[in-house]
This record gives sequence, C-alpha cells and structure tokens, in this order.
Amino acid sequence: MSFVQYVILRKDLQTTLGWPLGALIAQACHAATAVLHIYQEDENTRAYLAKLDSMHKVVLQIPDAESLNELASTLTTNNIDFKLWIEQPENIPTCIAIKPYPRDVVKPLVKQFKLYS
Repeated sequence: MSFVQYVILRKDLQTTLGWPLGALIAQACHAATAVLHIYQEDENTRAYLAKLDSMHKVVLQIPDAESLNELASTLTTNNIDFKLWIEQPENIPTCIAIKPYPRDVVKPLVKQFKLYS
C-alpha cells in the first residue's frame, strides 16, 4: 500500500502578509517533521518512512487562518491525525501537516484545496 502526506499552507502569509518564500517552506518543513515525530510509532508512518526514496507529499494552499482552523476541526471530526503548526513566538497558525495515510482516506477532506503555487 502506498501512503501520502498532505501539508496545507496558508496562502495569505505570502500574498497579504508578505512572508518570504523561504519562511513558508520552513513552516511546511516544521509541520511535516513534527507530525512524523509525533506519530513515529504509527503503522502508516512507519511504512511511509520505510521507503524514504519514494515518500510522497502534496503541498496545498488554504486561504487564511480561519480556513486553516476549520480544516483542523474537520480533520479532528473525521479522526485524522495531524499537526497544526503555530509559529512562535508570534503565535501564528501557519499550516497543517497530516500524518501519512492512504490517499483515498484523506483526499476527500482536502480536495477543495489547490496545489500551492
């Protein structure tokens, strides 16, 4: 079985708040690393990490903090494990990284979001 990890990053950080691209990439990396650490004993995570050269990530964009919080609520309601990354010390929610799952488990919950561009 193949697994995918979704990372959903706020677009307004770039377009409205003027964050540089490097800072955005760092946010996605922080969240992806954190969720893999938190769920390192999970069966899906172990299978995902066992194939380092074929890991699959999809980075999507979400409009703003309100939408990010709504997604967090939806994921919680659907029993999907994730990490909401909150940049410190500013206390700014920036992105969500979902632990690895089979694509068909998570895709219906994130299909409305476009690839980050």
